Amino acid sequence: MALILKNVSYSFTNEDKQKKNVISNLNMEIQQGEFVSIIGQSGTGKSTILRLITGLLQHDEGEIQINQKDISLGDVGYMPQKDLLLPWRTILENIILASEIQKDLHISKEEARMWLQRVGLSDYENALPKQLSGGMRQRVAFLRALLTGKDVLLLDEPFGALDALTKKEMQAWLLSIWQDLNKTIVFITHDLEEAIYLSDRILLLHRNQELEEITIALPRPRQPEMIHSQKIVALRQKLEKKISNETD
Repeated sequence: MALILKNVSYSFTNEDKQKKNVISNLNMEIQQGEFVSIIGQSGTGKSTILRLITGLLQHDEGEIQINQKDISLGDVGYMPQKDLLLPWRTILENIILASEIQKDLHISKEEARMWLQRVGLSDYENALPKQLSGGMRQRVAFLRALLTGKDVLLLDEPFGALDALTKKEMQAWLLSIWQDLNKTIVFITHDLEEAIYLSDRILLLHRNQELEEITIALPRPRQPEMIHSQKIVALRQKLEKKISNETD
């Protein structure tokens, strides 16, 4: 079992000194090599869950474990909504950043160049982030998370700001790398078709903090034309209905 959250709760105190519960008694299990998406209305705490798993936020109660060990900062690879590439560093320098921070990790420039070639960015190793398109920047940000060497990768709406065509290209690219490396991916998205197309399971976070699991029984490898299949259309409609029935 790769990742487990057991009875996890998290709250914060707002400016009026009132305690606000964000996550309450959350239970989640994600197996090694799974691709799991978390969906739900804005404000239900999806991004908070990822930050709790990273250790950037500390939960009030419960347990968060990877391979039966309590989580600590740096145990997972994390890609937030914004790419957060360092603007003064070249693309090559950005993706090897983890090896400069983690004492037990060494990524050679040759290895980094191999990955840049694999994602079609070998001509841009000396470019600065501002010289890249949005899709290119997201590939670099993903490589930076991937090259932390962690088995669990957390991706928070990585393709949300991309146009439809670029998003489809990025989805296919992400699946190809995930299938080759057998990483565990936890993925947040508001795009229901994207969640269905990419995932083994979808976890729908309701406003009442309940987590509903939907298994995606689609064959792998996934093909782009599957997006238009009746099965995916029906699943999307089912999810839309569940989310639209939520009340404030």
